[in-house]
Amino acid sequence: MSVELAVMVPVALVVALVALNLVGYVEACAAFDQAALEAIVAHGVAPSGEQSEVAAVGEVERALEELLGREGRCEVEVRAEAASASGGAGTFAISPLMTRYVCTLRYRTWPRFVRLPGVTFEAPVELTHERELVVDRYRPGVVV
Repeated sequence: MSVELAVMVPVALVVALVALNLVGYVEACAAFDQAALEAIVAHGVAPSGEQSEVAAVGEVERALEELLGREGRCEVEVRAEAASASGGAGTFAISPLMTRYVCTLRYRTWPRFVRLPGVTFEAPVELTHERELVVDRYRPGVVV
């Protein structure tokens, strides 16, 4: 029985760590989905202060990091891109400020490092999750 225990304990620990990381990732994704939409609608539609796309992206990213509240485990990245494609000759964009905000969550697994005497292992796994929303900047209430 001691041999079976010596073989099964490491396997059980690995399965428990995978399950713990999976539950943490699912919980972070659920919180991120809600926080991303709130941050985009609150700060991306009509950014305060300097009225530029770069300022809006920075404001959404700061608000999202504050709403998420997982500094050590998760990283947040926000980018904005034009959503309305201007056509060829003779066409015009109906709403030239349609902006697609893409928020990316990067979840780092735990434990990140495993240190044994003389050997250090680093977990290369980083799980990502994206959420996007198209809004018309400077026209509150127009969410596509």
